[in-house]
Amino acid sequence: MTTGATKAAPVRAGLVGATGYTGMELIRLLLGHHSMELVRVTSRAEAGKRLDDIYPFTQGTRYGGLAITEPDAEDLAAACDIAFLAVPHGAAMEMAAQLHSRGLKVVDLSADFRLHDSDVYEQWYNTGHTRTEMLGQAVYGLPELYAEQTRNATLVANPGCYPTSVILGLYPALKEGMILPNGIVIDAKSGATGAGRKASVPSLFCEVQDSFRAYGIGTHRHTPEIEQELSAIAGAPLTVSFNPHLLPVNRGILSTIYTTLQHEMSADDVQAIYENAYADKPWVRVLPKGSLPALRNVRGTMYCDMALVVDPRTHRLIIVSCIDNLCRGASGQALANANLMLGLPVNTGLDLAPLVP
Repeated sequence: MTTGATKAAPVRAGLVGATGYTGMELIRLLLGHHSMELVRVTSRAEAGKRLDDIYPFTQGTRYGGLAITEPDAEDLAAACDIAFLAVPHGAAMEMAAQLHSRGLKVVDLSADFRLHDSDVYEQWYNTGHTRTEMLGQAVYGLPELYAEQTRNATLVANPGCYPTSVILGLYPALKEGMILPNGIVIDAKSGATGAGRKASVPSLFCEVQDSFRAYGIGTHRHTPEIEQELSAIAGAPLTVSFNPHLLPVNRGILSTIYTTLQHEMSADDVQAIYENAYADKPWVRVLPKGSLPALRNVRGTMYCDMALVVDPRTHRLIIVSCIDNLCRGASGQALANANLMLGLPVNTGLDLAPLVP
């Protein structure tokens, strides 16, 4: 006869789109998540192989022998409780609809359900949205802002990597009316994994290494997502200047955000407001006054390191926000959202040490 509570069976998870960087990162994280069991991984290109055939880091682990299958909604619905969609925009919406209609909880890592307005989506992504009826059901999955809504959600739109760094950086300043809502300039830099794993000339090693360049100035698809969420915080429509750059590193995002103060404030006052705003948000680390964040301190983690500089000469508040684009900006955030949807502690499987040399 045994006594004590019976340990709950792990939640069964499926990953649609296993071969991109976000899929790879999610597999890495799920190896350490013992309340969730990866039971399906899909890829049209690699179907028929084992997971350790394409990812040697899984050799000898509980997932190494997992068969890669073609994506099939019926099979996923029968085998899984929750599905992660790590596929490109445009491809996710139909699979999300098929899985959602069969009772699965869905975390979509693409952009297909992030924007509330289908016309805006079509304008920026150059394709029509075929599941507009589901846009109102999707919760924007930024845990620091929408954890309660996510707990009751069955479909979560996982935020983009750049927007995660920017929204967290600006949230207290806009919420408290510290800055002018117009004239915000975002100078953001990302590692090369942000461009995805598909081979293309601009992301080749010899094009990225020992160089630094801007791209997508004024046209980057994360712009409307940033504006949508910042407008909701500010309570009025807001337009920003978003300017991304490509760093010669694998992973990480550092966003330097230039704003104008509404009225004179001391650095101590700004620091106190930010520290208070994130006092109960352990993944946001407001650094001590005088410190600045660095990519190496957040690589492979859920942390957003943030620094605040008040420049009295220009009357500006400059915010520096730093995350790992793959973990905090994609797969780790997806896992945090899944935890919330499943009634687990948000940090389950996500107490991660930085990937430092």
